[in-house]
Amino acid sequence: MILDQIVEAKREEILARKRTASLHELQRRCQGLEACRDFEAALYPIPPLPVRLIAEVKKASPSRGVLAEGMDPVDLASRYAEAGAAALSVLTDAPFFQGAIEDLEAVGQAVTLPLLRKDFILEEYQLWESRAWGADAILLIVAILDPARLRDLRQAAKGLGLAALVEVHTREELERALDAGATLVGVNNRDLQSFETGLRPSLELLPLIPPGILRVSESGLFTRDDVLAVVQAGAHAVLVGEALVRSEDIRTKVRELALLS
Repeated sequence: MILDQIVEAKREEILARKRTASLHELQRRCQGLEACRDFEAALYPIPPLPVRLIAEVKKASPSRGVLAEGMDPVDLASRYAEAGAAALSVLTDAPFFQGAIEDLEAVGQAVTLPLLRKDFILEEYQLWESRAWGADAILLIVAILDPARLRDLRQAAKGLGLAALVEVHTREELERALDAGATLVGVNNRDLQSFETGLRPSLELLPLIPPGILRVSESGLFTRDDVLAVVQAGAHAVLVGEALVRSEDIRTKVRELALLS
């Protein structure tokens, strides 16, 4: 399964990164950093608009391959920001998505929007790494974390000032996210084993999320009608990558999916 391969590769990558930069070095780098930008606050809809857009900087995916040849992450992020995105997601996984943590830092220096580090977070070392390289939020995927690890990582992220987008795909995963105290829940419309997409997870799970919790629909959103459907189901925000990266007119697509036009 693709997800199992990704997790196995990520464990090896973490070991390699620890040899390059120790936890102590990352902690030292985090000293004196400015407070994180408020990722959660950026996702609350501002009436009369019903939704906020997290635009993703994404070079490739395991299922689609390279999405945009020669993509410049900083240029793309700047165009997203200028077009009206509320926050940005930066994919930093290298083997499967052709991202890099350096992209996160470069984007953070170019724009003022809150940044989500989109990666496969397995241990606390990666939280310090995310903070050191400029993330304001991190992704925690329930499918790859046991309940105790999920709770611990969410609490550790909070201690570092990082928001945690807790991602679910099934009802059982949603229950685990809520049990872990998640205040920001993302429903992934992509099956993490087959990597196929469809809006059914959002349409079924978003209405089950209690009031007071920020709700995000992730992946598989390509049109204004897709966004309207998940908003009707309860989404406060949508996270979109492929539809934006592949668009020939990024500004127009951002405005379409943010319901700005």
